[in-house]
Amino acid sequence: MTTDASPEVQSAVSAAFRAEWGQVVATLIAVTGDWDLAEECAQDAFARALQAWERDGVPDRPGAWLTTTARHRAVDVLRRRANESAKLRDAALLQPSEPSGEGGSAAGDSGISDDRLRLIFTCCHPALPLEARVALTLRTLAGLTTAEIARSLLVAEPAMAQRIVRAKRKIRNAAIPYRVPPASLLPERTNGVLAVLYLLFNEGYSATSGADVVRADLCAEAIRLARLLARLMPAEPEAGGLLALMLLQDSRRPARTDSQGELVTLEDQDRSRWDRAEITEGQQVLQGALRAGRPGPYQLQAVIASCHASAAKAADTDWPVIAGVYGQLARITPSPVVELNRAVAVGMAQGPAAGLALMDSLAASGALAGYHLLPAARADLLRRLGRQAEAATAYGAALALAGTGAERRYLTRRQVEASRLIQ
Repeated sequence: MTTDASPEVQSAVSAAFRAEWGQVVATLIAVTGDWDLAEECAQDAFARALQAWERDGVPDRPGAWLTTTARHRAVDVLRRRANESAKLRDAALLQPSEPSGEGGSAAGDSGISDDRLRLIFTCCHPALPLEARVALTLRTLAGLTTAEIARSLLVAEPAMAQRIVRAKRKIRNAAIPYRVPPASLLPERTNGVLAVLYLLFNEGYSATSGADVVRADLCAEAIRLARLLARLMPAEPEAGGLLALMLLQDSRRPARTDSQGELVTLEDQDRSRWDRAEITEGQQVLQGALRAGRPGPYQLQAVIASCHASAAKAADTDWPVIAGVYGQLARITPSPVVELNRAVAVGMAQGPAAGLALMDSLAASGALAGYHLLPAARADLLRRLGRQAEAATAYGAALALAGTGAERRYLTRRQVEASRLIQ
């Protein structure tokens, strides 16, 4: 739908999308039981908002307006389905929910008071494979595109689209109820919820596409939900570990880009711009989680983030400890991305040649084909070894795969620098 909406209205609709998409879609799913119809009607409501809000002004309660508009669209669609009379009666009863703020609606048997967190737990049904739960929740409730989710999970976009379709089909065919489970059943969904929040934060902290490398709104929402989860499940150390990891990484966000929005690597960041309050809180939360004596992947990643946060300057970074923690992490949750990060740490701790050998083996395996950070990391170690021609080639390979404008500009600068040093 084309529109002549003003920048102010477009900004209001974008803000409403970030704040309300998940709630609107989930409300429609709860009543119609049809995931595709819910998304279609929500998309239509946001498209209509561009024209209506330009004409009538932005409503005081954008979420209520969007829910009402999406409801009317759902009713219209269901009217055309002769065999959907029962769902039509349910849809006609749908009313916009009252804004609930952080306190959310009544917690009920689940003990979850926040609407968004309740919805994430609802989507992470154990009958679905973990990967499908995570993908479906990110798509439906967080509003991430299929391409963004595919990049986050290192899966081809068509395969990810099929995964989401199959998950919706299984929910429909198995008649999986769309409701928040009682508190006693929350633990079986915790891993999926943690994964959703982790990937939501990562998409904000290191966006996989678009003009900007950082999406602050996603970071803030992920941290907010992680705080609620940690309070909800104080006996689950991984909930604390995830919150600590987010806080420690987010503390560096102000220094990740310069005044022109250009990417600044960890090594070159102005550490005086790091958020010391977030670092202190993150380290305190981490210590509390580690006291449980059950280290998991989020706690270990938080330990690594804490090592970086504790270094007053880049040269003070305890790379041997970081390499060792990555080794432990690889044993608990083996993955090619963990192996790449371990190779970087080994390269910093033992010398670039040692790290490069690990990366070359990883590249030969094909496990990270299409992942731009592998050639980017190889290029950095090749540069440090003085092999500038190879570094320039590797930067070019990374440049062809990078998803954001800021990353492409950074890699271009590095490639030019390496090319100039070729003897």
